[in-house]
Amino acid sequence: GSGPAYVFYLIEALQAAAVALGLNEAQAKQLSIATFKGASQLAAMSTTPVETLRAQVTSKGGTTEQGILSLEASQVKLAILLAAQQAEKRAKILGDELGKS
Repeated sequence: GSGPAYVFYLIEALQAAAVALGLNEAQAKQLSIATFKGASQLAAMSTTPVETLRAQVTSKGGTTEQGILSLEASQVKLAILLAAQQAEKRAKILGDELGKS
């Protein structure tokens, strides 16, 4: 599926942001991957919903909250939904084409 590419895309975006904020490429890559790895492992090991995990690491009035508010204002969840829908649409077209062969 397309999921791994979406995750790599998000890592790429986080890495680019880290570089823009002053980290070097190696530091940005290490930080970005470690962030995704740690959060993924915690989500996998926990029975707590990911929405709750996110809330637990988001301090009211803090830096993370401001970042999340920016992501929400940019409608990142909607963008991901639209990407998945476009991928599904293309998969159906490709499936239909293969069925005609």
